Amino acid sequence: MSDAIIDIRALSLAYERGGQRSVILSNLDLSIARGEFLVIVGESGVGKSTLLRVLIGLARPSSGKVRLDTRPGCRTPMALVFQDARLLPWRRVIDNVAFGLEGSGLSKAERRAKAAEMLALVGLADLGGRWPHQLSGGQRQRVAIARALAVEPDVLLMDEPFSALDSFTREGLQDELQRIKAQTGKTVLFVTHDIDEAVTLADRVVVLAGSPGRVAAEVRIDLPRPRQRRDAALLEAARSLRAELSRRSADL
Repeated sequence: MSDAIIDIRALSLAYERGGQRSVILSNLDLSIARGEFLVIVGESGVGKSTLLRVLIGLARPSSGKVRLDTRPGCRTPMALVFQDARLLPWRRVIDNVAFGLEGSGLSKAERRAKAAEMLALVGLADLGGRWPHQLSGGQRQRVAIARALAVEPDVLLMDEPFSALDSFTREGLQDELQRIKAQTGKTVLFVTHDIDEAVTLADRVVVLAGSPGRVAAEVRIDLPRPRQRRDAALLEAARSLRAELSRRSADL
């Protein structure tokens, strides 16, 4: 893809444990377009989270190439939002958001101003002075998103960030994420096992399946935004994706 911000070619990853070699990903090819909201789905253990860790440098592939076409001089090409918020309990919310800016050359006042801007973006403008333990689970995840956005990454990686939340909070954060994506234009690579979440968020869904994991299918979700969860077209897209996931998993 000529407009790809991430281009992955023949990527494989294997671990050695106790003399046994475990292959997690095998010969994986995937391109992600600039500004795309791409969602990866698949069963547990198929390598979804491992792929994100390879991209951000927390795991090293055994073979293959990953090409990034990020902005010249971009200090933080990617930022990762985990399943749990991983906030520092001894720092107030605003200082948690500013944490990634330490060492950036910005003054403390500038870092705090940027953090305040990102808290406003995620709808928490008035909570910067609170401690993490004073926040709900959904608010903590908003802070984690704000912290990731504060470093101005070209790509936002999200590893099942809403899976531990109740359904009401999760749907609210999905709506917020769609708004943030529309407002910032960020490229988003989002991992989930939730098909309904995938079709609600994605421009394109990639199915990982098999052992070792590989790209089994790609499904484009050509539906207008903002999306309504009970819309017949969205429900049909979810049904079709479930059928495709089941069929591809069986084939592999």
